[in-house]
Amino acid sequence: MSDKQTLTYADAGVNIDAGNAFVGRIKQAVASTTRPEVIGGLGGFGALFKADFSAMQEPVLVSSTDGVGTKLLLLQQHNRPHVAGIDAVAMCVNDMAAQAAEPLFFLDYLASGKLDEATLAGVVEGIAEACRICECSLIGGETAEMPGMYAPGHYDIGGFSVGVVDRPKVIDGSTIAEGDVLLGIASNGPHSNGFSLIRKLIEVGGADLEQDRLSDGSRAVDAVLAPTRLYVPAVKAILQAGVDVHGYSHITGGGMFDNIERILPSGLAATIDVSSWPVPPVFDYLLSFANVERDERYRTFNMGIGFVAILPECEVEKAEATLQAAGETTYRIGRIHAHDGELVTLLPAA
Repeated sequence: MSDKQTLTYADAGVNIDAGNAFVGRIKQAVASTTRPEVIGGLGGFGALFKADFSAMQEPVLVSSTDGVGTKLLLLQQHNRPHVAGIDAVAMCVNDMAAQAAEPLFFLDYLASGKLDEATLAGVVEGIAEACRICECSLIGGETAEMPGMYAPGHYDIGGFSVGVVDRPKVIDGSTIAEGDVLLGIASNGPHSNGFSLIRKLIEVGGADLEQDRLSDGSRAVDAVLAPTRLYVPAVKAILQAGVDVHGYSHITGGGMFDNIERILPSGLAATIDVSSWPVPPVFDYLLSFANVERDERYRTFNMGIGFVAILPECEVEKAEATLQAAGETTYRIGRIHAHDGELVTLLPAA
């Protein structure tokens, strides 16, 4: 008889039965996002989607992938898995919305050292909520239990989405013209960007997110960790209203500078009046802990503007009314002009 130790996968830290039970738990959340084009359900080796683009002249698929970044560390510390799920979807579909694309389906990759069914189900339920809001199907995903890869209680999430846009309706910034107006759509906090600096500010300031209050009386933890706003419904409303938009920008990493610069045609620049919208109290709270220069703030954080539409002045009132009806708050934040120095200039001067 062999004296070797008998081992199972469970002995190594992977519980297949728990993984199967987890899939069963999330089936209802996944089913709530199903579009008519989805074939089958969870459990296949691949997700099936029968696309019908017959109403489009020249359908173009648009894809995006992203994660939640180091915000995850705070979401795990404060037990907010639902927010992590919403963020994973938002960071993908908001990028696609910036090209006027409709998200069709979303897949997630969810990894942890040990499967905590309640926590990971919370993440998936957040994903499902965001998908329902954007009319996007959670078509599949992968849950990986990897002992030794993650600290206890930690998990990671990656998202991937595919959408479609009719090529004649692609918004890529190429029609942006001198005199166009930048219409900013409000954010609801830092979203999922700049959290390495946020965590450093919290550390330097000795902040207690659970106990601290903002100037408006709200809890710091709720404001700092608010889920990323989903801008897909706003863009859909603009499309349905027939508003002529020349460019969109999702204000993510790189803030107001990089994300406006990337869509400007050659020879054009933007001037943005940062006094044209109120900076949310959450940024005042975070930036009170250290000296962060003005341009650094607007290059790292969205500072209250999460999405920007660039459009002719004659279209602005229609766009404002459309977005207000869709539940958005907007501000006229700047103009496009001939390039005469910096690509993006913030006023008033620092």
